[in-house]
Amino acid sequence: MGGFGVDLGTANTVVVQPKRGIVFDEPSVMLARADEPTVPILVGEDARQLIGRTPVGFQTVRPLQDGVIVDLESARSFIVAILRKARQHVWSGLRRRAVIGVPTGATTLECRALLEAGHEAGLRKVALLPEPVAGALGSGIDPLEPRAHLVVDVGGGTAEITGFCYGGILASRTCRVAGDELTRTLSQYLRSEHQLVVGDLTAENLKVAMDALADPPLIVEGRDGATGRARLVTLENDEVKEALRTTVDEIVQTLTSCLEDLPAQAVGDIMSHGVLAIGGGALMSGFTQLLEEHFGFPVKLADRPLTCVAEGASVAMMHPEVLAAYGG
Repeated sequence: MGGFGVDLGTANTVVVQPKRGIVFDEPSVMLARADEPTVPILVGEDARQLIGRTPVGFQTVRPLQDGVIVDLESARSFIVAILRKARQHVWSGLRRRAVIGVPTGATTLECRALLEAGHEAGLRKVALLPEPVAGALGSGIDPLEPRAHLVVDVGGGTAEITGFCYGGILASRTCRVAGDELTRTLSQYLRSEHQLVVGDLTAENLKVAMDALADPPLIVEGRDGATGRARLVTLENDEVKEALRTTVDEIVQTLTSCLEDLPAQAVGDIMSHGVLAIGGGALMSGFTQLLEEHFGFPVKLADRPLTCVAEGASVAMMHPEVLAAYGG
């Protein structure tokens, strides 16, 4: 039976088919007409390129915020569109199944909205799996073994830390400050300290460039806040890191508070095997080292931090015992 593992992220959506691997990996954005906001014209990277330069009569829509659905109809249309794009032809109506990653901190109503969107999109059966568990499974970790694991997931809308063992959650904390907030912080910093007004894409690209540990200074293009003219600003990596420090510290402090809830016996397991870091935010320069300083545990970045949740969700379709333990 066909099926999909899906990571419906605030920033990016990844779809994996067990036999074909990754079939969709693009931004969670769709372009629609202003008078038909739930009917997508473009989805993914094509739609993202129009953020900040959207023509009159159109709008770019993000169907998910903080990793959960904010508009059911838009989410349904988005899921249909990405599955069609993933298959490279119009979806024939085959009622497939899917396992979708969901934040551990999602509410019952948020989970129900996600299930409804999947069913309305034509999926025969939809199961939900906590994203940290899916990410661990996609990284080769068995979430059913009698040993505690700790996973940090820093996405676009949320940052989460989850401890689990033998099919159950031990402890979890969620911070609704994550990658998108870092982008907003950079945009506000440029406006206040350099009087430079930049678009969301420019701020996002600046954050990514800093993530890549670029040694040369970063050149930022924008509009002068006083004159309205185009202007360039040169930033050093250290200045960008300092601009983000307060927001990063807020994320780390929320995550480390989870350690207070872990059973004492679990600490030994985590000390021996380390913390797994997943999500795009974990790629930020120096982030894993900062976690190690605050946790006192070794922190290792997943081999595929951006796609392991969808890969794990795909693997879970072949392991019903994992879905029975953690899923819905």
